[in-house]
Amino acid sequence: MTSKGLIFKLSCPDAVGLVARVTGLVAARGLNLAEAHSYTDHAARWFFLRLQIDAGEDGDALAALEQDFARCAGEVGATWSLRRAGQAPRMVVLASKETHCVTDLLWRRKFGELQAEIPFVLSNHRTCEGVVAAEGLPFVHVPMEPANREAAFREIARRCEEVGADAIVMARFMQILPAWFCEQFAGRIINIHHSFLPAFAGADPYRQAFERGVKLIGATCHYATAELDAGPIIDQEVVRVEHFHDLADLRRLGRDCERLALARGVRYHLEDRVLLHGAKTIVFRD
Repeated sequence: MTSKGLIFKLSCPDAVGLVARVTGLVAARGLNLAEAHSYTDHAARWFFLRLQIDAGEDGDALAALEQDFARCAGEVGATWSLRRAGQAPRMVVLASKETHCVTDLLWRRKFGELQAEIPFVLSNHRTCEGVVAAEGLPFVHVPMEPANREAAFREIARRCEEVGADAIVMARFMQILPAWFCEQFAGRIINIHHSFLPAFAGADPYRQAFERGVKLIGATCHYATAELDAGPIIDQEVVRVEHFHDLADLRRLGRDCERLALARGVRYHLEDRVLLHGAKTIVFRD
């Protein structure tokens, strides 16, 4: 991505000529397309588009293009978004006791694989405090017990709103989110589930998988919704299980899957490569 580029996303009922119509607006403003993806879901008769547009700093031209898109979207009944690619999204990371996903995300951000600003990492335990401090990032501890659970989530929501979080990443944050929290941040909460959903939802999926003698295990990165472990899937990773693998081996292999699936899913979200449509996602991978 170029720092001066724009990312445009559009989703609407399918119709003839939509690609030409939208890209023509870009050409009419003398701008170039650096990347273009489109997809039509023929069963749902729905169209999806993502454009990466080379653009300078001419504010008037950009404002005019935004007006063009708004007018076009209104005419075709589309939902759409437009943002500068160089504006790093703000990503809040939520964690509990396990640190492998937090560590991996921070490492990828440090070395430029994830373009994001992290205003803070929040946890209901202090296990990852040292990991976060080593990266020079603020750590927020919000204890969570049954008696204060609602107040704790209100505090988390307040902090996320204060920093304008574009993504709230549950990096093995082992808490069930309240329905109101999922609704307030719909389409922004990313969870990693240590199972190849929809199989083995809920608690301790590796033990469930081990007891069933599965030959493949995996992890699922998805958007969190009020229905537990049932949100739209962004990415998945699997690994083969051999007959000699015990439960500890499954957990070890599973952690690798969790890191990979979460990192990819978070990157796709941060780069505006995901379009939501009901219970499904359209992911325009690079």
